[in-house]
Amino acid sequence: MAVIGVGALGRHHARILSENSGVELVAVVDSREDQGRDVAAKCRATWLADYHELLLCRAVDAVSVVVPTVAHWQVAGDFLRAGIPVLVEKPLAANVDQARDLVELARDSGALLQVGHIERFNPAFQAASDRIRQPKYIRAERTSPYTFRSTDIGAVHDLMIHDIDLVLSLVGSPLSSVEAFGVTVIGGHEDAVQARLRFASGCIADLTASRISPAVSRSLQAWSATGCVTCDMHTREVRQYAPSDRLRYGPPPLELARQPGADMEQLKKDVFGRFVQVESLPVDASGPDALTRELTDFVDCVKTGRTPHVDGEQGLAAMLIADAVLKSVAQHQWDGDADGAIGCNPSIQGDLCKAA
Repeated sequence: MAVIGVGALGRHHARILSENSGVELVAVVDSREDQGRDVAAKCRATWLADYHELLLCRAVDAVSVVVPTVAHWQVAGDFLRAGIPVLVEKPLAANVDQARDLVELARDSGALLQVGHIERFNPAFQAASDRIRQPKYIRAERTSPYTFRSTDIGAVHDLMIHDIDLVLSLVGSPLSSVEAFGVTVIGGHEDAVQARLRFASGCIADLTASRISPAVSRSLQAWSATGCVTCDMHTREVRQYAPSDRLRYGPPPLELARQPGADMEQLKKDVFGRFVQVESLPVDASGPDALTRELTDFVDCVKTGRTPHVDGEQGLAAMLIADAVLKSVAQHQWDGDADGAIGCNPSIQGDLCKAA
């Protein structure tokens, strides 16, 4: 294998693959010589400045592509055309047309295509998803301070697309409509976005993404007929809230409260426990981290021919909804103008509308 792009995230791809007993990491590719040589030395691999050398000599069985989003289509596409399996970091591409093209290239060449939606491999989400059935309301929040990385994309493709993918994996229903609002503060692209997705099943998902927040948050809450599941993907804590048999079959709490001499303070204490059961779900926090799980899954898919947990089609589905969110952001009547306007930094309105 080889890793194409060994920056802040790609260097971890290289480290993990170099430690995988079933993989020979033969090369890391990066146009920055100092960065490339440093990672190559630590991973006992060869540094290359140009990934085309790998294609000319058919030196690899698979690659991990961790270049800036604007280069995903070109780099991943070249390997797919050669029939070489590709793991490409999220988002799949810079826009829907490029994402669709990569999916078609993978289909035509028969090469495996996996998209790096890493949260699917977060053990907290995996524990939560086992308990979420036919959700009717989902709320997801993903915030972080500004990192000055991934500046070629905005908060939708950088952050929100994670939760779009998670919601799609839980809902399993066609999208009906999108409403979104966003602002740009630092410049270049949208920095904070709020979106509401409505699905044909009746499920509503409210998504919050911000890369100008003083606090880090990665949480998801899902409501269904059987109760509520909360998932903190940052702290890896998962809880389920469900009606107890006492609540479902016994006297209603309000009826108990109306009885003469009712102990109101005790009833308040009984809400969680007696009437609503609270269960902390076990999370496999002792196993590998999410990135290691993701890369291990990719390696296994390459070796066995198994379909990835997040294939190109799913990556494209997330891109289509992200595109709809961006279009809604661009059309939002921030200042009452029916044509729409981007808040806080009007100078980038044209760029965002073009991207949408």
